[in-house]
Amino acid sequence: MSFTFGKNFRVTVFGESHGDSIGVVVEGSLSGMKIDLSFIQKELDRRKPGGVFTSRRKERDKVEILSGIFNGKTTGAPVTMRIKNEDIDSEPYDMIKDTPRPGHADLTAHYKYGFYDHRGGGIFSGRVTAAIVMAGALAKEILLQNEIKILAHVIQIGDIRVSKEISDEDIERNVPISNVNCADLDVSKRMEEEVLRAKKDGDSVGGIVECRVIGVPIGIGDPIFDSIESVLSHMIFSIPGVKGIEFGSGFSSASMKGFQHNDPFFIRNGKILTLTNNSGGILGGISNGMPIVFRVAMKPTSSIMKKQRTVNIKKMEECEIYLRGRHDPCIAIRAVPVIENAASIVIADLIWDKIYKSL
Repeated sequence: MSFTFGKNFRVTVFGESHGDSIGVVVEGSLSGMKIDLSFIQKELDRRKPGGVFTSRRKERDKVEILSGIFNGKTTGAPVTMRIKNEDIDSEPYDMIKDTPRPGHADLTAHYKYGFYDHRGGGIFSGRVTAAIVMAGALAKEILLQNEIKILAHVIQIGDIRVSKEISDEDIERNVPISNVNCADLDVSKRMEEEVLRAKKDGDSVGGIVECRVIGVPIGIGDPIFDSIESVLSHMIFSIPGVKGIEFGSGFSSASMKGFQHNDPFFIRNGKILTLTNNSGGILGGISNGMPIVFRVAMKPTSSIMKKQRTVNIKKMEECEIYLRGRHDPCIAIRAVPVIENAASIVIADLIWDKIYKSL
């Protein structure tokens, strides 16, 4: 198994959904960096469950700092953080441990490992993304001190999609007051209805999250295998439920002509910019100074309250399964802070040498 990501800003996650706690160890932080612990807690609060549009699991998700931060500053030692698992109900999972849930990793984990923690999905659970948020919040705070901002918002749930242009200010102003993390408040209401319809039917619905990284200087990224797209994709696909990622104009590029897709250059205040951003702020795997823009497709939650076909792996017989438990009707909603903080980890790792030189 692989639990560590990054070269300079290294992140190691630990814990399982129904274990004692979820945590993360961050190596590479420089001594003397100012850290506001309330900022890390705020990011965790954005992700935590509870509410009509998310899982009914009640967790405080209160961050504990075990090492690496003293008097509000990093010591240079590994920063270790964790949250306790408190609202655990493993009984529904014990009842179905021999009948893999469609859409989940139960079957593949069984054949790969034989023995693993099946409760709540174990290491495959979205609960583990809390570790990404903790590490990402540390990275995000450092990036903000270096004038790099990362913003994400839901642009589609089911067939309901945002069609108008959304400004950065719209995201910052409206996402915190939207129940589904959508920056278009009119569309947000329709998305709410879509989620509630699926939930009432015992089903779930997928969505798309857009993320913007603003302020990354030109020249970041290490082609061929550590290009910005390569590293971001690696991290984003480590988030449970992700089924696709696109940068800039993405898959719509296939229906464009070259003269439509190419981003013309111009000069403003001594800086070279582009008139459009079909490249998503990346050329040749290297940042071009424009906002890095990517979109992430999240599948519908696999745990649904409907009968589904499966097999009993002990008896090797076909059967049906009906799931109990507490599940998000749309995981794209809570994916917003996860994707933001995952991107923060990647960008911090890629520009760490520049951060070091700026101190």
